[in-house]
Amino acid sequence: MFGPNGQGQNTNPGFYNGNGYVVKEKAMRSLLARSYGEMCIALLLTAAMAFFSAYTGLLDDFLGATGSIGWIIVCIAQVAFAVVLSARLWKMKPSTARILFYAYALLMGFTLASIFFIFNIGTIFVAFLFSAAFFFCLSMLAMSTKKNLLKLGPILWVGLVVFVIGEVILWFIHASGATMFISAIGLLLFAGLTLYDVQWIKKVLEPRCHTEVEYKQASIFAALNLYLDFVNIFLTLLQLFGGRGGGRR
Repeated sequence: MFGPNGQGQNTNPGFYNGNGYVVKEKAMRSLLARSYGEMCIALLLTAAMAFFSAYTGLLDDFLGATGSIGWIIVCIAQVAFAVVLSARLWKMKPSTARILFYAYALLMGFTLASIFFIFNIGTIFVAFLFSAAFFFCLSMLAMSTKKNLLKLGPILWVGLVVFVIGEVILWFIHASGATMFISAIGLLLFAGLTLYDVQWIKKVLEPRCHTEVEYKQASIFAALNLYLDFVNIFLTLLQLFGGRGGGRR
């Protein structure tokens, strides 16, 4: 999936030695802290952009000028952005990768501005709080459990493909009655992906990094995965709360 260059092990004390190699004990804590920090910054950018786009009329103006074609183009660009960033990140400078990650977060915020036209602000706020609490609990569980959650990977990825296909089908046939069921399945799926990603960072990603540059690249890569997990948990919870009468009136 990615390719940090393999390097020799370092036995000197400290975090980075003179050659830029990393001591594992402190590096593990640093990678997780950096990853969650980058994720939180990206979420703040997304929230700010969503609010700005909705309440200044930016999204309305864009849709008015481009119609549904513009919306489709933005959605395709968003997916392409994430795919390219994931694939090319390890060949970028950490600063470049960070800028692109933040740019992606802003683009996500622009598209998520639409939720302000569907749900009231109270429902959005409650969904966000529940998402934050749920995500925190999942992260703690993944970091503390001794069970190997990486075995769930193939099942979760197959489930993700099926979920996306199901969402597309429901969008075309307008089967609103199935929204609650699909959202509940999605919540379980993205909870599982969060558990998987946190343990994957700890057990797979971190051991493959040896230099300061690789750790910085890894923190952006990990933050992108965690960011997407959080956003999807938030959206599924928002659909569940909205389906219970929380929609905008």
